[in-house]
Amino acid sequence: MRSLLRSFRFLRPYTWQAIAAELLLLGMVIADIAVPFLTQRIIDDGISQGNLPLIWRTALVMLAAALCSALFAVVNNALSVRVAQAVAHDVRDSIVRKAQSFSFANFDRIQTGQLLTRTTSDVNNVQMVVQMGLRILTRAPLWMIGAVVMLVITSPRLAMLLFAFVPMILVLVALFARRAGKLYLWVQERLERLNTVLQENLAGVRVVKAFVRERHEEGRFETANADLTSRSTQAMRLVAFILPTMTLVMNAAVIGVLWYGGTVTLAGDLTVGKIVASVNYLSFALFPLMMLAMMLSPLSAAAASAGRIFEVLDSRPDVSDRSTARVLADPKGRICFEHVSFSYPGDHNGDVLRDVSFSAEPGETVAILGATGSGKSSLIHLIPRFYDATGGCITFDGTDIRDLQLRSLRSQVGIALQEAVLFGGTIRDNIRFGAPDASQDDVVDAAQAAQATEFIERLPEGYDTAIGSRGVTLSGGQRQRLAIARALLVRPKVLILDDSTSAVDIETEVRLQDALDKLLASSTSNTTRFIVAQRISTVLLADKILVLDRGELAAIGTHAQLLADSPIYQDIYASQLGTGIAVEPKEGGADV
Repeated sequence: MRSLLRSFRFLRPYTWQAIAAELLLLGMVIADIAVPFLTQRIIDDGISQGNLPLIWRTALVMLAAALCSALFAVVNNALSVRVAQAVAHDVRDSIVRKAQSFSFANFDRIQTGQLLTRTTSDVNNVQMVVQMGLRILTRAPLWMIGAVVMLVITSPRLAMLLFAFVPMILVLVALFARRAGKLYLWVQERLERLNTVLQENLAGVRVVKAFVRERHEEGRFETANADLTSRSTQAMRLVAFILPTMTLVMNAAVIGVLWYGGTVTLAGDLTVGKIVASVNYLSFALFPLMMLAMMLSPLSAAAASAGRIFEVLDSRPDVSDRSTARVLADPKGRICFEHVSFSYPGDHNGDVLRDVSFSAEPGETVAILGATGSGKSSLIHLIPRFYDATGGCITFDGTDIRDLQLRSLRSQVGIALQEAVLFGGTIRDNIRFGAPDASQDDVVDAAQAAQATEFIERLPEGYDTAIGSRGVTLSGGQRQRLAIARALLVRPKVLILDDSTSAVDIETEVRLQDALDKLLASSTSNTTRFIVAQRISTVLLADKILVLDRGELAAIGTHAQLLADSPIYQDIYASQLGTGIAVEPKEGGADV
């Protein structure tokens, strides 16, 4: 419940609207509480005395009170909806902004399906309670207090019956709240699991169909769906039990008032009008408690949801700027690894990288080879600080990258990953993703260097072609080339290609490498390139080749040096190219 109270901090920008809604509620309560008093006056002073003018005047006042109450309710409802929707908007924004600040390590712990549930279903639960808080939850205690005061004024003896029933109702409410809180937390967790399974199923639908695993995925979803249904049924069953129980207690209280009040009235100690008013006030006093019991269901759901929302909002990014972080000044692109070790957070299998040391000078091309799981991708993910090294340090132009502002560091690093991620929109929008103000000429130059123009120009609308979410209308090779063009367009000082040509044929890859050489040679950026590759043909002409083996730097050198001195490199070379290939060396290099 503490998290739910914390969520009301999002009301601060809308304080005056919330206060207006509460004042309207107060007016509604006053108008409602006045009706039983006016009814008593009509019965005791009007009907019993035959005073018709008094009846008409009092009835008109009652009508005015009812109209005021209805008007206040309409305006209060409009304000409550507006404020609740604004709060939900702000909470969703806060979750997304927080998620954008997360490092890769945070996303390793919080899955996409979990974030989706917390941004949608959980926020909706909190929104509902904010809206109820400005309408029902505040109205109920005001209504009860006013009714109790008026009941005591009308008949202190009948008020004692109310005080006998209130503790019983409060005990029932407390027991229900304790049980409901746990149930609704379980419901939200099962909903989160259901969304995760569904998201995986839909995202991997091509793989599912390719391996004829529809039945398996249907089974996974059915299991998650049945679990959610079971927990939801338990929660609803509890709600179904508490409401009739509260109604029974309330009716018992009314019967008690009528029985005792009737006895007192027959004895001449109480008027008919007062007993009618007392019954109404008793209903007014007990009904808020009944409403509270009914609201405990969404309250419990919202409390569970608020806790899950603040679990995200309270999370600290594993990678963040230091208080003394500074901007890169006149970056050159020299990257140096100094005894770097790395292990993934929460992974107890040991270091993924161990004591890695090397340097990449501005303008150099550094290739990274190694078997699957040797740490290639982990190594290049450390350069833009997607993760932080757990040992040693990485420097950019001699400065520890942890002393640089993340925005400044990453603005100098262009990266194209093996799994090219594109966004819904046009081809132009995706290429300009990192440089939204780039000119069309710059977009075309980047596309040409990435060997993407050949398929872009064949499309009906060229660069204005919409490619759909995640680029589903394009082939894997086309998506990779657009990702490379996107990385080139930002003119980075450090360019990282993480196996980003794995879906491209050899001929296109050769043309792409030649085009990259020409583009980077003709520019003033003097870009340092890191190329992670599975194909050795991709890295033959690199200035340095790093050979990783089980997280360690097994060898470093040019192609010729490694072919002469590194057994691991020799094995990779022989398995892919045999032993009879001749490679034209770079200037100053050795013949192979």
